[in-house]
Amino acid sequence: MPDEEDRPDSPAGPDNSQEALDRRRLAEETRNERKVWYFLGYFLFGIHLVAFVMIYAVMHAPNK
Repeated sequence: MPDEEDRPDSPAGPDNSQEALDRRRLAEETRNERKVWYFLGYFLFGIHLVAFVMIYAVMHAPNK
């Protein structure tokens, strides 16, 4: 049945319909957005960690 392979819901071949492409693009955007939030969280955590270490170093520096 050659007409069955052309249908988008056919399990015979890859699903290249516009809806499938939109779903894949949305899934990729969601993954990328999650990566950006993780990166931002780690960056802010690191900045605060460095700031606390610097404050500790300044507060405990020997006086001359």
